[in-house]
This record gives sequence, structure tokens and C-alpha cells, in this order.
Amino acid sequence: MDIKYQSTRGQKEQYTASQAILQGLAEDGGLFVPTSMPKLDKTMAELSQMDYKQVAYETMKLFFSDFTEDELKNCINNAYDSKFDTEEIAPMVEACGAYYLELFHGATIAFKDMALSILPHLMTTSAKKNNRKEEIVILTATSGDTGKAALAGFAEVPGTRIVVFYPKNGVSAIQERQMVTQKGANTKVIGITGNFDDAQTGVKKMFGNAELKADLAKKGFVFSSANSINIGRLIPQVAYYVYAYTRLLANGRISDGEEINAVVPTGNFGNILACYYAKQIGVPYAKFICASNENRVLYDFFKTGTYDRRREFVLTNSPSMDILISSNLERMIFHSAGNNAEANSAFMAQLSKDGVYTITDEMKSKLVNFVGGYATQEETLGYIRELYEKTGYVLDTHTGVAAYVYDKYVKETGDKKVSVIASTASPFKFSRAVMSAIKGVEDTRDDFEIIDELSELAKVAEPKAITEIRTAPVLHDTVCETEEMEQQVRAFLGV
Repeated sequence: MDIKYQSTRGQKEQYTASQAILQGLAEDGGLFVPTSMPKLDKTMAELSQMDYKQVAYETMKLFFSDFTEDELKNCINNAYDSKFDTEEIAPMVEACGAYYLELFHGATIAFKDMALSILPHLMTTSAKKNNRKEEIVILTATSGDTGKAALAGFAEVPGTRIVVFYPKNGVSAIQERQMVTQKGANTKVIGITGNFDDAQTGVKKMFGNAELKADLAKKGFVFSSANSINIGRLIPQVAYYVYAYTRLLANGRISDGEEINAVVPTGNFGNILACYYAKQIGVPYAKFICASNENRVLYDFFKTGTYDRRREFVLTNSPSMDILISSNLERMIFHSAGNNAEANSAFMAQLSKDGVYTITDEMKSKLVNFVGGYATQEETLGYIRELYEKTGYVLDTHTGVAAYVYDKYVKETGDKKVSVIASTASPFKFSRAVMSAIKGVEDTRDDFEIIDELSELAKVAEPKAITEIRTAPVLHDTVCETEEMEQQVRAFLGV
């Protein structure tokens, strides 16, 4: 089946997967979505006999139909290699009746590695397929994890450069250190004096700036994105939700065809949307439990049908979820409107103009499998401590949000279906908050002292990603106002 891609906002032209990956964002500002949804051509039983790379191939080949088998397998083999500290790539751990899908065993100890390890290979392969000679400039906003994972993926990749913007005071100390110590002559990291939404809005503006694009073209550059708005980021995430089901089946935890739930700590909506896509291609997921922190814009949306970003932005200890504009929700709005680009476009215009929109009752009925939940910082830290005391298993703050929300969901609904919780980051990445949770008092020691003790408590060796940044020099120290973002990009590229 030949899968093409279209914009969520009505641009009539259709694109191949490789063209959509290269472009990142549609010219009308929309996101690329498949024009039709493929179906898995292997049974769950067959997939349960495969390893991660094989399941990834069987999933991605459906969506990336203009890639040859050799091209796609080469991308997969280059991505899921010794960069991961476990051969399983995404191991599953059972604790207190839930199954934690550990997505943090890659180079930067966060789930973004699962997609950003393969995106550079998909992108450079796509450039060759389309005879593109321009140097690809990856322009990305990050709330903490995407930035480092993208930097690690694209550093020193020929024919690419990468610029990452992050909120200067809105990421953890470890997240910031990982980014500002990044090596690679083709990399640039810039802090902004604003929040993630400001960074993301600034990046989107540059994508839509015709004058900037023209100036770049004259110098042989073209923009693309490594954010989850890029379909080349989203589809590799679908693979691990297929894999999760097959592991439960292989281990005899479920029977073939049995429905399971997924619990996902959610900010930009890409991770949970990937699980929804897994269901569309044939994996028996029942509920998608969308876990928010105190920036509970998605919780309120699923409760009321109104998306309202006009609220106070809260800085929390789960910073990758500190988001009020969930970009990937646009794809879900498009699908729930019956793939109606005109309707979706009107909602997005309303969001841009008024900061709020309300979907129809018919659209709400298409979202019945989504369940919203949220946790305060106190509830999150309390659950991390509770789980540790019961089992010795240590969660990071984002997974802690999901675990608390899931526990509350089960108590309120009695839904005892087998459930997978997406464990999105290593606790070492948020060691201060995690250790404060375990001890019940704020830990004010040096970050690396805390990490040493956390390693002992969790009985887990310190990840290589942490060891590397202990003595690494700071290579990026630029901080700018949001209105200076374009100027910084031009300076870096000499445009």
C-alpha cells in the first residue's frame, strides 16, 4: 500500500513519506498526516517472535512506503545499536501491577532517543531519494529532552546543521548541562528568556517566514524540524507501542487479541498520538490515559472539549510536560473532525487568535478512548516515594505523573486491564527531584553527589550520559530574547 501525506490545514498537494520528512512542516503551517491508515500485515503472534528492530521495520514500512527494504533496514540498524545500553532497546519492568515500558536506554536517557536516533538517517536517506543538494538546517524548540536527543542524533552528520532553542530557566540542571556541553561544529544551542511555548512559537514563525527561507536558499540551506511535528519523529514512536503489546504476549501476560491500556505522561501530545496510531494499524489498545502535570491543559480539554491555553504557565519538576500549546493535538483534532482540514484550520486559527477553541459533540465522541488525568507535584513525589518503598523501583518525575494518574484511574474506575506505562526518562535525569521524593525533604546537595546516592539506592549503574557530562566543558552559552531568535539563526548560518 502506497501511503501519501497531506497537510492538516487543507493544502491539496500530497507528499511521499520522504518528502514529508524533509519538509517537516507543511507550507500552510499544518502538520503532515497519512492520507489513509495502513494495517499491520503480520499477526501479533508473529510479531511477538521478533526483536525490537524487526518490529520497528514491520511498523515503519507501512508508513514509509517509498523507502526500499534496504534503505529502511539500514536506518533502523544505524539507529538501534550500541547507543542503547540494553540489547532489548525498550525493556519492560513490572511494578505494583503495571508494566513500565522503559524508553530511556538511549544516548541521552530519555524517550526522545527512540525516534531521534533514527531521524537523521531517515532525513539523509530522504535527501538522497529526492536529489536534494541543500544543507539541511534542523530548527528545534525543546522543553528539555528533544533538544539533547536531536543534538546527539545530528551532531557531525554530513549535510546537516542543528539549532536548538530552550527556555533558559525551564529545564532541569542535568538537561541543560547535557545540551550546553554538546560537541559538533554543526550544532548550536541557545537559551531564551521565555518558556517552551515562546520557543516553539518562535521556531514556527521562522518556518513560515518566506523572506528567511529565500535568504537561506540563496546560501544553499533548507529548514527542517526534529520536533515531534515531523512525521519522521512520530512514526518511529508507533513502533514501541506495537513492541510493548508483543512483549506482553510473548511473556504470557496477555492472550492474543486481549485489549490493554496505555498510560502516557503528555505535554506536546506526540507520544500518546503514536499509541493511537498503533491502535489504528491493528494493535488492541483500549484506553489512552493522558497524564498531565499542573499545566493541565489536556486534562481540561478531554474533560470539557474546550482547549484553552489562556492560563498561568506553571514551572514544575516534570519540565518536559510544561507546555500549554500541545502541537501534535492538531493531528488528533484533524482526525476527530473526520480528516476535515477546513474544520481543523478554523480551530487552529481560533487558538492563535483567541487562545481557545471548543470542538463539537461529534468530535468529542471520537475521543472517547482518551481519558485525562493530572497530578500535582506533591502527588507525583508522593507516588515516587510510595513505589520505591514498596518495590525499590525508582521513577523519574514525568513517569511519576503517569503512575499516579494510573493508580487514581484504577481506583476510580475499577478498570483492571493490563496496562503499559510509558516510562519516558531515567530518574538520573531528574535526580534532585527524585531524591527529594524518596527522602521526603528537599535535597540541596550538588547534582552529582545526589546522582551517586541515587545509583546506590536504585541499584542501577550511573548511565554513560551522566558520566560524560561530569567534566565536559560548556560549549554553548548564548542566551537571547524571543524576538532575537531569527537573528541568532542567521548569525550561526552566516545568512
